[in-house]
Amino acid sequence: MAIRIFIYDDSIDRRDSLKALLSLNENFNVVGEASDCTNAIGDMERTYPAIVLMDINMPGVNGLEGLKMIKNKYPQIKVLMQTAYDDSEKIFTSIKNGASGYILKNDKPQRILQAIEEVIEGGAAMNPAIAQKVLDYFKPVERKSPLSPKETEVISLLAEGLSYKMVADKMGVSYTTINTHTKRIYEKLHISSLGEAIAYYYKNLKQ
Repeated sequence: MAIRIFIYDDSIDRRDSLKALLSLNENFNVVGEASDCTNAIGDMERTYPAIVLMDINMPGVNGLEGLKMIKNKYPQIKVLMQTAYDDSEKIFTSIKNGASGYILKNDKPQRILQAIEEVIEGGAAMNPAIAQKVLDYFKPVERKSPLSPKETEVISLLAEGLSYKMVADKMGVSYTTINTHTKRIYEKLHISSLGEAIAYYYKNLKQ
């Protein structure tokens, strides 16, 4: 049974070229098209598509609004976003709102067909450049420690259970120097006990 596809795009030329491309695959059946999402819910009720190819930038009701409307009422419909630009903010908004993938309009025809197949199979279709942006966006932010390398070394040795004197011996400095380092650690971290310092180390510094 052919996969039912609905196309949203404000460019009639783009809609025609997508229909021509999809007609090359007998497993795809374009069941409808529209120039914006004004009647998105009605479009879905009338044509029952499995997949929507959604242009993001359309006059009237745009693709981001259309995506929200469709996913709220018909969460089972898969929506593949398409745009001419790899706009980070719109990519993340689309993903957050339930898009099944994101392709660029200048992707090769074969890539567009592949993206639709990936979505049908339950995958998340994504142009490689966009996939990298998503990975970069969700990468944990490395927080810069306020402590100097020496202070970090002191706190790591204290966290291992060494006394001030043992830390001083290990680092080849005086007990007073370790005491001074510890005071600075407390000031920089706005804490008042060794327990808090060690907790900070395990939470933020230990690799």
